[in-house]
Amino acid sequence: MHTLLITGPGGAGKTTVAAATALAAAREGRRVLLLTDAPHPPEDDRLSVARVDSGQEFRDELVALQERGSALLGMIGARPLTAEELTELPGAEEFALLRAVRRAATTPATDLVVVDLPPLHRAVATLSLPAQLRRYLARLLPAERQAARALRPVLAQLAGVPMPAQWLYETAARWDEELAAVQAVVESDTTEIRLVAEPGPAAADALRLGRLGLALQELPVSAVVANRLLPQGSADPWLAGLASQQEKHTAEWAAELPVIPLAHLGRDPRGPHDLALLAEAEGLAPRPPAPRPGWAVEDRRAEDGVLVWEVPLPGARKSELDLIRRGDELLLTAGPYRRIVPLPSVLRRCSVSGAALADGVLRVRFTPDPGLWPRTH
Repeated sequence: MHTLLITGPGGAGKTTVAAATALAAAREGRRVLLLTDAPHPPEDDRLSVARVDSGQEFRDELVALQERGSALLGMIGARPLTAEELTELPGAEEFALLRAVRRAATTPATDLVVVDLPPLHRAVATLSLPAQLRRYLARLLPAERQAARALRPVLAQLAGVPMPAQWLYETAARWDEELAAVQAVVESDTTEIRLVAEPGPAAADALRLGRLGLALQELPVSAVVANRLLPQGSADPWLAGLASQQEKHTAEWAAELPVIPLAHLGRDPRGPHDLALLAEAEGLAPRPPAPRPGWAVEDRRAEDGVLVWEVPLPGARKSELDLIRRGDELLLTAGPYRRIVPLPSVLRRCSVSGAALADGVLRVRFTPDPGLWPRTH
């Protein structure tokens, strides 16, 4: 199953591009599922459209949670909420989208899932949620430290209700299982990310930070769709200037990433006919993605006595970076984004001895700890 995640700065036309991309792939004979809120879904026999109802998803999940914890709620005198009085809370939309992506990735008789993500900054936060929440759950409710395992059945029998710890750990285990399934889809080699932007200075800044945030989560961008490109050679000086500026920024993006040009229709796209026109753009239908390279560890002990962890961070600036070693984890900050990364096992026996940024790659040097590193003869 090939999953294509599409996002970009707000107002760049990502929803329209996602719909046109799905249509382009369907026209090639692939069975496509489009996950979107597009008001005018594309039309093709090989294309189906699904929408996310975050409000209903939130209500169903909270009602189910109350049912599972009914004994505990009754013990403390709580009165459960009914579905009719529940209104979704901030963040419910992101959780509903992630669950929908997981379901879509297992849809039978589907070759490609195209997902219309939120705008770029929110998309970075959404895609990082599964791994972050799993880490929080593991720290706050570690499975190996469930308190008083032997006493819980006795206490539960005396109290007549399941003990809170048992209910809490069972709920955490269920959440972890679902988050792991979502994380597996997001981090799969068959999942790729495309950015949609209208070439210009503001878009260039947004793309740089967005790519940086995605790279920090080990989610590389496969291509950029340069949307609403104006034709060159206009007699109108103002339009000619805009077209020239677009060409300049498109060329800068093309120096780092594949760029898919999408011409301006001369109007806002409306309805299936305009989507069909956009779907004709060359390169819009995605090809199967290449395997992700990952963060490599280079062994330079023979030459320099160190191991070097290479972290690709395209567009990063030295002033935006920070890293702190804490136990077996590395706290990495890049611009407005932060990630706590478990160290590869080979680096846990080393100390951080330096770092340098060059050509969009942060190289962190680790010196083996003599007390932990096995001696060679």
